[in-house]
Amino acid sequence: MARKMLIDGEVAAVADGGHYDYDLFVIGAGSGGVRGSRTAASFGAKVAICELPFHPISSEWLGGHGGTCVIRGCVPKKILVYGASFRGEFEDSKNFGWEINGDINFNWKTLLENKTKEIVRLNGVYQRILTSAGVTMIEGAGSLVDAHTVEVSQPDGSKQRYTAKHILIATGSRAQRVNIPGKDLAITSDEALSLEELPKRAVILGGGYIAVEFASIWRGMGAEVDLFYRRDLPLRFVINFRESLLLLIL
Repeated sequence: MARKMLIDGEVAAVADGGHYDYDLFVIGAGSGGVRGSRTAASFGAKVAICELPFHPISSEWLGGHGGTCVIRGCVPKKILVYGASFRGEFEDSKNFGWEINGDINFNWKTLLENKTKEIVRLNGVYQRILTSAGVTMIEGAGSLVDAHTVEVSQPDGSKQRYTAKHILIATGSRAQRVNIPGKDLAITSDEALSLEELPKRAVILGGGYIAVEFASIWRGMGAEVDLFYRRDLPLRFVINFRESLLLLIL
């Protein structure tokens, strides 16, 4: 698409004789949106990208550069996974000659603060990548007006429209609550990554990899965890692995 933009001309003409504001306008600065905008800009296209203000928990008005994986998915979750793994390492170390004298204390708030620092850093990295590529960054919620117009809205109600020859929608998705009675009392993986206090007991609904990872995180940190799932075993998408896991547990 970027090559085609250059063939058609750096600035595409509008039917009424005017010009588009951009060759490419991208809605969403997650992995796909950032990659698409950088690639187009590298071929000389005039590119803009809009993204919501940064926050660890997403909402209609909150998001951040880097998207789900960087801000409220893979990266922060793996930080918590690593943090939880040390408990078992401390126990196993005794069998390998390590003598740990005194209490070993865990501070959930310290881990959470360092997790947040890392995703704030990565959010800034993605912004610098876009700036270096020559991509114009616009903060706000983007929506389509027509095939060549995007309207960017702000929480205060103000709006600004931009035109582009091509529009790339890369908004991704947000965690959803299952439509069951009491769903408003539950949290999603977004909130689970930013809990102010480590839960003493947790009930997790689901048997996919995200559910199992959160179960291992909280259990590794000392919480009592119950995992509810519909099938005979969790992790139904990796049959051989889950059967081997069951043998280890039993």
